[in-house]
Amino acid sequence: MKEIDLRSDTVTRPTKEMLQAIMTAEVGDDVYKEDPTVNELERKLADMFGKDEALFFPTGSMTNQAAIKLHTQPGEQLICDKWAHVYNYEGGGVSFNSGVSCKLVDGDRGMITAEQVEESINPPDFYHSPLTTLVCLENTTNKGGGACYDLEEMKRIREVCNKHELGLHLDGARLFNALVKKGESPKDYGKIFDTISVCLSKGLGTPMGSVLIGDSRIMKNAIRIRKVLGGGMRQVGFMAAAGVYALDHHVERLAKDHERATEIAEVLEEQNYVGKVEPVETNIVIFYLQNESMEDEFMKHLADSNIRISNMGQGKLRIVTHLDYTEEMHQRFLETLRKIII
Repeated sequence: MKEIDLRSDTVTRPTKEMLQAIMTAEVGDDVYKEDPTVNELERKLADMFGKDEALFFPTGSMTNQAAIKLHTQPGEQLICDKWAHVYNYEGGGVSFNSGVSCKLVDGDRGMITAEQVEESINPPDFYHSPLTTLVCLENTTNKGGGACYDLEEMKRIREVCNKHELGLHLDGARLFNALVKKGESPKDYGKIFDTISVCLSKGLGTPMGSVLIGDSRIMKNAIRIRKVLGGGMRQVGFMAAAGVYALDHHVERLAKDHERATEIAEVLEEQNYVGKVEPVETNIVIFYLQNESMEDEFMKHLADSNIRISNMGQGKLRIVTHLDYTEEMHQRFLETLRKIII
């Protein structure tokens, strides 16, 4: 029985067509900025978002950490939601790499409002508290279950940042999911954010890589920060070719992942062992059983059917649909959920 792995959309493997693009890529030394395929990928994304520059990184965490370093100085503070990836899932890099603290906001499913941002800004002339210099948003939200920000709210946050002279960074690890779901344009985001990170190895299905996109005034030191963080790569055009292919062929199909996630949520809501299912917008399903004591038995039922999902702790279970999750797998998973008795 073939394994169904729904722990994350990072578990995908390159398609045959993507492998062909990888194997035939023209490459050079990217540390010298001489890899033509990396340069193509960076220019493609910069143009897509209406920004001056883009820079290829090995990971999304490094991309976010570089952005935070570009925007801040040690001792300063950034504002983010309490569930933000930059705070919860990047190994304390905010403090380790940049010497910056986080003002955590109690948002809704990982999303914060312009009003909350304004309330969280420390008075700049009150030297006892850290100087607020940056706001970090995440779209879609990971721990918030793939929720999508409202574009108008992000514009209002931009206005607050302008008023208080704060930088605005977007952790857009799953931004293409939001773009497809909401029918928005990348250029809408380019007008709002100073820097944007996008991940190629989640919904888009590449083996590795994220890209930091921004205006030249903030990006001028990005390659230096990437070097300091150990992110300089050589003939990485092979991986950049996967990114170019994914942008050309794997964006619109994200709608199928969203559709399957919604169907999974609907089936879960029908089961008497499920206590709560969070709203589903994109490809992430967050749910809770009636009782945490049921978790071991529930996970064993799935394991016996060769199915894997994530346990995020505190009763929170997560399912993520993706490129490698086929319709046959989908129907088998739904049937498995219906047959479980606890």
